[in-house]
Amino acid sequence: MPTPRLFIIRHGETEWSLNGRHTGTSDIPLTANGEKRIRATGRAMVGNDRLIVPKKLSHIYVSPRKRAQRTFELLHLGLSEPLPWQQHGAVDEAESSRACDARVQVCEDVREWDYGEYEGITSKDIRAQRAAQGIEGRWDIWKDGCPGGESPADITARLDRLIAEIRDKFHGPALEAEAGANATQGDVLIVAHGHILRALAMRWVGAALQDGPTFLLEAGGVGTLSYEHNSIDEPAILLGGAFTVGEDELAKSSGAPTQ
Repeated sequence: MPTPRLFIIRHGETEWSLNGRHTGTSDIPLTANGEKRIRATGRAMVGNDRLIVPKKLSHIYVSPRKRAQRTFELLHLGLSEPLPWQQHGAVDEAESSRACDARVQVCEDVREWDYGEYEGITSKDIRAQRAAQGIEGRWDIWKDGCPGGESPADITARLDRLIAEIRDKFHGPALEAEAGANATQGDVLIVAHGHILRALAMRWVGAALQDGPTFLLEAGGVGTLSYEHNSIDEPAILLGGAFTVGEDELAKSSGAPTQ
């Protein structure tokens, strides 16, 4: 079977993401433009012939924050079970091509970094505040963490726990499965937040958070993590993922009859 993937989606634009304010425990709603862009992401990226194929999803993790949950709602997956939260707004009817049997789980381990005393303020203001307090050095969340909030060690612990669960419950069995009806599933989707997802990508490949990421994830952006050589022991960041073309689409393009 194809190598399973972990898709990561950052929630859509909020007023605080627009102006760079750190948004951890605060539940800031998506802007109208943020909702519009997530709907477009769903149309472009989710479907039987898209990057994220709903029928291949084994499990979905969503942050407990409303902005992430609303983002997931706007992807318009046709779930076979009700959402585990009360819907936060109206959505269009799910398209049939987005039918999905995966379970949706609200997961504390994918909540955003707890910024503590730095909640709601920008990096520039944090650095000015620390300078006024006589704290030497340039503040870097990947090395310093947040007073009254979480440290890099805290984040590492909860992400490593999550990664172990994904590999044990979903990706490992998918890689070991023989070809068959259940061998098409194995992908996992996470809808969460900027800092925690960037940290997740680092821990996925065994990098220390203190090394700092050299990549970004825009509001509403989609990333992909997977494995090299179809091996659970060779985790990798997939820099560019191709859209899926199933057997039916290949047959149509070649003019061959479908079953």
